[in-house]
Amino acid sequence: MKQFKVLIIDDHPLIANAYQQALEEVFIKSDLELNTIFATTIDEAHEIIEDPNTFDRIDIVFLDIRLPKGKNLKIISGEDLGILMRKKYPKKKLVVATTFNDNYRIHSILKNIDPDGFLVKNDLTPAELVCAIQVLLSEPPFYSKTVLKMLRKQISDEALLDHTDRRLLYEISIGTKMKELPNILPLSKAGIERRKRNLRLVFEVENGSDRDLVFQAKERGFI
Repeated sequence: MKQFKVLIIDDHPLIANAYQQALEEVFIKSDLELNTIFATTIDEAHEIIEDPNTFDRIDIVFLDIRLPKGKNLKIISGEDLGILMRKKYPKKKLVVATTFNDNYRIHSILKNIDPDGFLVKNDLTPAELVCAIQVLLSEPPFYSKTVLKMLRKQISDEALLDHTDRRLLYEISIGTKMKELPNILPLSKAGIERRKRNLRLVFEVENGSDRDLVFQAKERGFI
C-alpha cells in the first residue's frame, strides 16, 4: 500500500493529536496508508527539513508559527521554517497554524510563505479541521474564517498600502515611539511623517490622532 506521509510541527500535544485524528478520519476510507511524523521544536523540524532522504517523501506539512526557540540562531520561529521550506521545496504542500489573529501578522505570513492552508487555531473545530484537510488534498488553498475576514476587509484598499505602510501602522498600534521608528523602518523621520500624512488621507482621518488612524486601520483589516 502506498504511503501518504505527513509532518506535524507543533509543541502542543493536544493540537498535534487533533491533526492526527482529523487525518485518520479523512484517510480511513482511502487506499493510502497514513504515516505521520512529529517535531516539537525548531531544531527537530530543521533537522528533518535539511534531510532530503526524509523530507522528500513528505506529502504535506502542518507548521505551528509560534515554536520555542532552539540552538539555531538563524531559525527563530515557525515562520522562518516556513520560509526555508518554501525556498527549498516550493511545491511541497504547507499548512501554517497560529494563535496570532492580528491582521499585520496574518498578512506577513501570507506574503512571506504563501501557504496552501492558513489555520487560526481559535477558529478550528474538529469538523472544520477535517474539512480543511479534504480541501487541501483536493483544491487548495484553505483559509480559516479569521484569514478570510481579513482578506475581504482589505481587498479594496490593497493597492494603496505597501509593506512599509503596514509596518508603520503596526508599530504605531503597539505604541512604538516616533524616535524609535527610524531604527525599525527604512525611512528618515521626515519620511515617516510623510507616510503618516498619506495614511491619514487614505483612512480619511486627516485631522485625527494616531489613535484615530489605528482605529480606522483596524476597522479596515490592516492591523
